[in-house]
Parts: sequence; C-alpha cells; structure tokens
Amino acid sequence: MNEKVSAYLKVIGAMVIVGSSVVAGKIMVQNIPIFIASELRFLVASIILVPLLIRKEGIPSLSKKDTAILFFQSLTGVFLFSIFMLYGLKLTTAMEAGIITSTLPAIVALLAFFIIKEKLTRNKVIGILIAILGILILNIAGVLTEMRVGPLEILGNLLILGAVMGEALFIILGKSVSKKVSPLAISTAVSVIGVLLFLPMAIYEFTTSNYSFGSVNDWILISYFGIVVTVLAFLLMYQGIEKLPATTVGVLTSVLPISTVILSYFFLKESFLYYHFIGICLIFIAIYLTSREERLQTNKSAKIS
Repeated sequence: MNEKVSAYLKVIGAMVIVGSSVVAGKIMVQNIPIFIASELRFLVASIILVPLLIRKEGIPSLSKKDTAILFFQSLTGVFLFSIFMLYGLKLTTAMEAGIITSTLPAIVALLAFFIIKEKLTRNKVIGILIAILGILILNIAGVLTEMRVGPLEILGNLLILGAVMGEALFIILGKSVSKKVSPLAISTAVSVIGVLLFLPMAIYEFTTSNYSFGSVNDWILISYFGIVVTVLAFLLMYQGIEKLPATTVGVLTSVLPISTVILSYFFLKESFLYYHFIGICLIFIAIYLTSREERLQTNKSAKIS
C-alpha cells in the first residue's frame, strides 16, 4: 500500500514540475532560441544521468524492440513535445495552453485501452470524465471571459494539442517498457536521444541567430529545465509509472494544469478566480476515485491470493 501511495505522490510531483515548465517555458521562449534551449536542456540532463547510470546500474542490455520503443518515446515525448509546446507558447498564453491539456487524461486512457489493452473500469471512466470537467472549468471560463480568439492563438492551441499527444504517447510507451528497463535507464536513454535529435537544428540556430550565452537568467532557466524538469521529473514519472496503470497515471496528469494555474498566478500575475477553485476541487475528486479503484483492486487481489 505504501508503494502505491509513493507512486501516486511521485507522478503528482512530476506533473507539478511539468506544469511549472509551461510557465518557465513561456518566459524562456522570449529570449532563447527554441532548439538551442532544448539542446542545452537535454545536454545538462545527460551530463548528470549518464555517469549516474554507469555508477549505479551499468549500461543496460536492450533488445531491438526496447531500443525502438525508447527512440519513439524520445521522439514523441521529448523532441516533438518540446517543439510543439515551446512554439505554441510563443503564440498563446499559459492559461489557453491549459485548455488543451484537459484532453490528456482521456487521450492516455484511450491509448492505454487500444495499445496496451488496459481495462477501463467504471470508477476510472468516471474519474477521467470528472478530471476533464475540472480542467475545462479551470481554463475555459477564463478564456470565454477574455474573449480572445485569433488565428495565431488557434495555431498556438493546435501546437499545444500536438504536445499533449506527444506526452500521452510518452506515458504509454514508458509504461510498455517500464517492466524491462529501470526508471534511471529510461530517463538516461530518452535524454541522450533527445540531445541527438535536437543537435542539427540547434547548430543551425547557433550559426544563424545572434543569441549570446551571457545572460545569468537564461542559464538559470536552462539549468532548471535540465535538472528539475528533465532529470527529477523523468525519474519521478518513471518510478510512478512502474507501479500504476497507465489510465491512473492519465488521471494524475490532471495535476499539470493546476500547477500551471497556481504558478501563473505567482509568476505571470494571472488572476486566480472562483472557477479555478471549483476546477481544482473536481480534479482532486477524480484523483480520489482513481485511488479508490486501485485500493479495491489491491484488496481483491489480496483476498484471492
């Protein structure tokens, strides 16, 4: 039971960090070219993770299938997610990005059902629907109030949707390989692959842009993305995924926009209103229903054994 609670807390912690990356990314893309920022982020992460993996576990022996899964996980959840999210944030707000993330629990649940054949129980379906309702309330009310809809914002929202699809595939692919490869090895592999994927365009941006590397604030943001958002969040996520069904992880991703809204209030000076509170309460109800489902299944398995 303690393992389950720990797994929940780890995934929630990872989602809080990912939510913070939306706010930090909104700040970062104002100054740093996107491919350079992403390359440096995963380079910092790899410099930390590779020696850590060699010291703790050694280089793992991976099958061709596992290697392919890790590559596609890095392609969708690292490379495409970063590009879509950061370019999307150039065109839309953190609050509007939160609207699109409301689809993440449903997308994860559907992909888990079709790809890895996880069953959708009644409590899980109810939890997913309540989570989506909570996030929609959390975000749509603000956008409707401000009545901002333009072609650039629509394009930005479509890019955020692409990022959400990448994140959903990242979770599902991570679940499919988590029983064979350790969380540390997965985090290291996707980070190193991320370095290779971003390198060509990072070199192009370096040779064509006038960006200088002298800003202390820029390096703080890059370090935050490399150490906290990549190393810490990846390790927490994979340690949680190892112990929980993908549909449960999908519901826990609802914490992401909560983190975005709260941090937007403090760092981007966006308003925190009554509908934010209602949305957050609904999301916690969804998490409770999902955790209750896990407890019922655990008790049932214990009685059978």
